[in-house]
Amino acid sequence: MASVPPVSLKTPWEDPPSQGEAIEVAQGVLWMRLPLPMKLDHVNVYALDDGDGWTVIDTGMSSRKTRAIWQELMAGPLQGKPINRVVVTHHHPDHIGNAGWFQTEYGAELVTTRTAWLFARMLTLDVQESWPEETLAYYRSAGMDAEFYAKRASDRPFNFADTVHPMPLGFTRIQQGDVFRMGGRDWDVHMGNGHAPEHATFWSRDDNLVITGDQILSSISPNIGVYATEPMADPLAEWLEACERLALLAKPEHLALGGHKLPFTRLPLRMRQLIDNHHGALERLMEFLDTPKTAADCFKPLFKRSIGEGEYGLALVEAVAHVNHLYHTGLATRTMREDGAWLYQRKG
Repeated sequence: MASVPPVSLKTPWEDPPSQGEAIEVAQGVLWMRLPLPMKLDHVNVYALDDGDGWTVIDTGMSSRKTRAIWQELMAGPLQGKPINRVVVTHHHPDHIGNAGWFQTEYGAELVTTRTAWLFARMLTLDVQESWPEETLAYYRSAGMDAEFYAKRASDRPFNFADTVHPMPLGFTRIQQGDVFRMGGRDWDVHMGNGHAPEHATFWSRDDNLVITGDQILSSISPNIGVYATEPMADPLAEWLEACERLALLAKPEHLALGGHKLPFTRLPLRMRQLIDNHHGALERLMEFLDTPKTAADCFKPLFKRSIGEGEYGLALVEAVAHVNHLYHTGLATRTMREDGAWLYQRKG
């Protein structure tokens, strides 16, 4: 996730809620935080008061620690009322990780998009003890640093099931154009894309709240990555299309509740910043590709900062997304090097 300065954005809160506590961001809408074991060390989750219980938005990664925090929240800010529904914005582990636990232990209804459920269910069942050759070939094709590749190839692969609780069969589908009621409000459902396929966002008809998940964030841009599951994907085109479409809905007075960082207003400005940031990155990349380069060679023009080991994997898949976009739009060519890495070069 690249840093994008939130120029002129406003947030009503300078500090996030402490562990086990909540901030009421609007009547009957609570903002809470759960820890993550990575550089981006938190995920925002929300609870909406339905009267007889709560609808929870996103769930954090699956771990005993996270579930203990949830139990603390349920006994404290959630006042012991049941969590009847879990709404998941997209399939990434920090958002869907405990959905199956809520279903199994508390009988909660899981509400999400069909694509999010299918991806999560598929990936939790696909446990690998050694790296699939397709994944290693993808890393080689991206020009992954040799030392990093050797270390990663020798380690046990990360499995989705490591951080996502087992998911039982059964969910309730939401899709583009639905009107969904929660927290005493009617919400229009609009789909994002690019960061995750069929990413749900929610736009209140009754006040100025927007639940953006990771589609729109305040001080970082969502990671837009290409993975071995679809190595020729163009998620950047999908993300730009979604943001241009969602920007038509945005109002300066909207309070955007994102999956990370702080809630904020001036949503139209933020969306334009994010869109322009990626167009700027593509322009810098075009200048850089005057000679053939791998995706892994492109970190400096894309991110304008050094990339550490903890960020390398996300940076690599985002670099592939940008060179793939130039290739798909006919602005760059590619040829395969003898070691299996794709070399990209701008046309003309």
